[in-house]
Amino acid sequence: MKNGLFSKMIAAFTIIISLSFVITSAFLSFWFQNYYLSQRRSQIVTEAQFVRNAAIQYFAGNISQDRLNDTLETLAEYLNPDIKADMFIMDGYGYVYATSNSEYYKLIGKQIVSKDIRDVRNGKMVENTDVYNKIFGKAVHTYEIPITYNGTFEGSIMINTSVNDIRHPLRRVYIIIWISAIFAIIAACFVIYYFSQKIIIKPLWEINSVARKIAKGEVDKRVDVKSEDEIGELAQSFNFMADSLEKVENNRREFISNVSHEIRSPITSIKGFIGGILDGIIPRDRERYYLSLTYDEINRLTRLVNDLLDLSSMEAGHLKLNIVKLNINEMIKNTVIKFETKINEKKLKVDVCFNSDDLYVLGDEDRINQVLTNLIDNAIKYVNDDGSVRISTKEKSNKAYISIYNNGPQINEEDFKHIWDRFYKSDKSRTTKMSTGLGLPIVRSILTQHGEDIHVENKKEGGVEFTFSLKLST
Repeated sequence: MKNGLFSKMIAAFTIIISLSFVITSAFLSFWFQNYYLSQRRSQIVTEAQFVRNAAIQYFAGNISQDRLNDTLETLAEYLNPDIKADMFIMDGYGYVYATSNSEYYKLIGKQIVSKDIRDVRNGKMVENTDVYNKIFGKAVHTYEIPITYNGTFEGSIMINTSVNDIRHPLRRVYIIIWISAIFAIIAACFVIYYFSQKIIIKPLWEINSVARKIAKGEVDKRVDVKSEDEIGELAQSFNFMADSLEKVENNRREFISNVSHEIRSPITSIKGFIGGILDGIIPRDRERYYLSLTYDEINRLTRLVNDLLDLSSMEAGHLKLNIVKLNINEMIKNTVIKFETKINEKKLKVDVCFNSDDLYVLGDEDRINQVLTNLIDNAIKYVNDDGSVRISTKEKSNKAYISIYNNGPQINEEDFKHIWDRFYKSDKSRTTKMSTGLGLPIVRSILTQHGEDIHVENKKEGGVEFTFSLKLST
């Protein structure tokens, strides 16, 4: 899990968060740079007002050139305590009159050609970077502000700031922003790691661990995850699946136990009877009797095996139905005739009630015959001597409903829950030799294959009635 989903999730989240912080940091850096330069520009405009006044005094002849240089130097130190700025006053043709930095006295009287002189003459402030680097011997950020007096362009003010001096405070801010971003990414990774472990990885690991235990046969194991999110829903679904698997496993074990019991009983009897005959324990005049009992046990074992094969084939979906048009009333008559001996032995009254002589339905003839045989045999088996059995058919919508009723003992509530279970026998003492406990499950499986259903109910007047449906033939 850690080498798979966990590492992929951490990598994905780390990349997403890193990109988010990188983009945010880049945006903040760009915004702060623009903000800083904007503030610097506003500061330069303010400084230019003081320099302008000194320049106008010079142009008016009120102060000397030396006094102007001293004034510019004083203004530069006062107005730019943090970042050194070099100020120059030039005439309308770009000749330098004065400067605040004694290092550039050599430029006084020399012309600094500006490609933006036209914009300056039109009263616009011009901002440039790396334009006058060769003149000043270093990379400079330059502002050129026009000087007008009485509406006439008199010259310009050039204020230079070293690019390195401007970038130094920006660099410190960049370092703070990017270090903060790196620490935020690291902290976010730790938070993602913790919550991923707690919210996703640990519950998934627990589900995986329980799944392995269930696969090894510990079907009673469950996942203890109580979150209300999708992981919690997954855990609930897993537990629901585990409950179903446990039920299937219990049914499988019960099925094997029942099959073993049902097979062992006739085999034990057959072995005992044949052994008694071979050993001479059973007298010769009784051998025929015990051979007849052995034959009955073999028939019982054959019925059990056939029923198991049929049920297994139907549940596996291997049953191939040959749907044809059937006269269900005629099939019921023929099935009742097959049980004539049993009916007479128990002195039963059998009523067959049809609304018409013929009722045609769609179904597999052999399988529907099996359904009728099992249900009628069941009705005769559980009715008391001198009791009554009633078989009826009726049409409703596009369905035919076949009901088999007997006035024997009703099914109690506990038996109602299990009558469709394999090997379930409501009266084990009476049906051990006669029933395999698979008749009703086979009936239900056959009808399910036909897309139909069957239900049972205890009648108010007493007795039990089974009713199943079949599609009418058009």
